[in-house]
Amino acid sequence: MNDPLTGMEKDHQTGNPLLTVEDLKIHFPIKKGVLSRTVGYVYAVDGVSFTLNRGQTLGLVGESGCGKTTAGLGILRLIPPTSGKVVYDGRDVTRMGRTELRGLRKEMQIIFQDPYSSLNPRMTVNRIIGDPMEIHGLYRGPEREERIAYLLEKVGLSPEQGRRYPHEFSGGQRQRIGIARALALNPNIVIGDEPVSALDVSIQAQIINLLIDLQQEFGLSYIIIAHDLAVVEYICDHIAVMYLGNIVESGDYKEIYTDPKHPYTQALLSAIPVADPRRKTERIILQGDVPSPIHPPDGCRFHPRCPDRMDVCDRKTPALRDRGHGRPVACFLYP
Repeated sequence: MNDPLTGMEKDHQTGNPLLTVEDLKIHFPIKKGVLSRTVGYVYAVDGVSFTLNRGQTLGLVGESGCGKTTAGLGILRLIPPTSGKVVYDGRDVTRMGRTELRGLRKEMQIIFQDPYSSLNPRMTVNRIIGDPMEIHGLYRGPEREERIAYLLEKVGLSPEQGRRYPHEFSGGQRQRIGIARALALNPNIVIGDEPVSALDVSIQAQIINLLIDLQQEFGLSYIIIAHDLAVVEYICDHIAVMYLGNIVESGDYKEIYTDPKHPYTQALLSAIPVADPRRKTERIILQGDVPSPIHPPDGCRFHPRCPDRMDVCDRKTPALRDRGHGRPVACFLYP
């Protein structure tokens, strides 16, 4: 079946900044008492900055609770940012009104982590994919039906399956439906929030390969949120490592995997299983638990668990900047 897109051309050029995130902060107030007084904040995201180029895939990685999903939702304005800027194609998303923000939904979409709870069980697949088109007034009548059938084929399903309900599909098939829904409006940016973590290992590679194929065909830019660094290595061009609301290291995926600089990045990479039994790797075991985002530690937020901790780490917060290795690292080990 031919692509039914009509007059909607996309810029497939790589290297041009498409999204810029500057000092993004998302703090959730903690309220107590009869008067619901604010007694503190959860510092979920506390100063995140990065750029995403056209056609690029950025991996946002870290342990559970580090704020990576909250950052993704903040970029889409599904959660209101406390401060900072999110500039998409020259427009500040954080300052958009309701009408302008609604138009932005066509250009920035999300694939949710759980393919079971993210699909309405009362809707057929055709309606799940077609509803965004109806809301935004795209592809009416037979053109919409053709568009839905085209997307189902692109994600590896048949048009006939569009008459079924979500409970009639496996987990991998449901995630394919979620991907088709994300592509329904022909977006430029797709955020994948742990898009394969809820799937069987045998299905994960299929979904990852599907995402790569769709990116090449539709000229998509991805932000892949994940804690599985093996998945990130396979799909991402650039990686940003998050810890307790901050980015501690970022760079090209080859540099991150072959020569990690930050002690936290080194510990994460040491946890990746190695298939070759003859290859011995030194496992870095971090002591203690991740501190509470309500009361983050002073100085470097990683210092209570860092094996290379120094006195200065207790007192000062290291800035994320190039420390002589060609990529940003937030660590006093590299003056």
